[in-house]
Amino acid sequence: MPRQARTALAVSLACALAACSFGPNGDAPAMPQPAHYGAEALPTQTVPAQGVTQQFVAGAKPVPEWWKLYRSDVLNALVDEGLRNSPTLAATDHSLAAAREQLRAQVGSSLLPTIDAGGQATRNRALAIPEAGPNTFLYNVFVGQLQAHYTFDLFGAARLANAALAARVNVQVYQLDAARRALAANIVTATITSAALHAQIDTTERLVTLANDQARDTARRYELGAVSHADLLSAQQNAASVSASLPALKQQWLTTRHALAVLIGRTPDAAPDDIALAQLHVPEQVPVVVPSELLRSRPDIQAADAGLKAAAADVGVATAQMFPSLSLSASMGQGGFSWPVALSGAGAIWSIGASLSQPLFHGGALLAQRRAALETYDATVSQYKQTVLAAFQNVADTLAALEHDAQSLDAANVAARSAQGVFDDTSARYRLGALPVASTRSSEQQWRNAQLDEIRYTSARLTDTAALFQAMGNPPVDQTDAASAAASASVGTTNGDPANGDPANGAPVN
Repeated sequence: MPRQARTALAVSLACALAACSFGPNGDAPAMPQPAHYGAEALPTQTVPAQGVTQQFVAGAKPVPEWWKLYRSDVLNALVDEGLRNSPTLAATDHSLAAAREQLRAQVGSSLLPTIDAGGQATRNRALAIPEAGPNTFLYNVFVGQLQAHYTFDLFGAARLANAALAARVNVQVYQLDAARRALAANIVTATITSAALHAQIDTTERLVTLANDQARDTARRYELGAVSHADLLSAQQNAASVSASLPALKQQWLTTRHALAVLIGRTPDAAPDDIALAQLHVPEQVPVVVPSELLRSRPDIQAADAGLKAAAADVGVATAQMFPSLSLSASMGQGGFSWPVALSGAGAIWSIGASLSQPLFHGGALLAQRRAALETYDATVSQYKQTVLAAFQNVADTLAALEHDAQSLDAANVAARSAQGVFDDTSARYRLGALPVASTRSSEQQWRNAQLDEIRYTSARLTDTAALFQAMGNPPVDQTDAASAAASASVGTTNGDPANGDPANGAPVN
């Protein structure tokens, strides 16, 4: 072999083996690892509120089915029903299944030979040859053959394209996981909100009754000349203001119940009954994943990472398209002008050939496509960084909210207990005839208003706890088998063996 030919062959083989270097490696960029999530250091626990102190367990793993920590069988049943019956989840799951099948199809078509069978029977009329006379020729043609075609993936264009599609399948896998977790969190939040609104409505209805009774008593006292007209108008205004707040509460309550019904896959008229707010117990221990582990536990960050790998593979594809392409084709079969001849040994036909193409001039399109792929990759890197920063912010906000919720709830609880004590004392003195009924109503109004604040802060604490569990993500899984699946997909695995973590069967590919 001539020296120049050997050199060219060596260069081609080296380029083929280094196809992965045609673009970025797709590794996630290094991100800052903050000492603590928020602007202030994380406390070890919240202040006690309603007798419960929440512990922040630093370095703990996320809890997969965290809603069970609320210790409500009814809530657990609602979440399970929603995860089973949600049309949104079902649509996302079917879309993911379709993406896996598309990956399977692309791997099979790009890295394995194609073989097709064909048959043809025609009746032909040809013009006569002038030297042979004026007659035309009529004849039949019978052909049956197998055709095979294979394109060598010398520079990894097909493997890189398959890796890009596999990474995009992974994006959908993580998005489905995120959708499941978001659905569970929405069901928990809607259940808590509905229970809190129900309690607020009951308390507000009592306030409306008290305000109306006070307005009627003031009207009778005005008729007797015991109070001024301004006192009467003030009592009537107070009663109307309290009454005006009730319809908005009921509307918000019904809207929440309708939303909860749809979340669990029911029609709004079949909304579940409310849970009593006292039946929901705030979890006493909440995990706080360290920032480095958060990158592996949050499905939104994992989806951004998979998108990064897809964009890197796209750069490799755009680069590989600038190199030569080698294809082989072959066919064999039988043919003839009659069936007996076509089926005999004399009718055997075959062909074999090879083609090599090298792009020379495409008007700058190939270079522009590669530059576009690089710009897209850079944009994906920035999107990944923003996703991580947003996740850190999400955790920081929910941690701060829990601490402040506990402080507000503790203060509201003290105020409600104090107001109830005043009401009890006033009621006792009223029964002894030492105070008028108006004093009893006034003290009860103060107590009920304090109750409303306590209900709101109780709801906020429960829902913010759910938000923190949601922000922690899922426990990280071992990605060894998933990485092996990526390698299998890139070299043309098409049988979809679940034991090997084939992305066609649902294992994420990294």
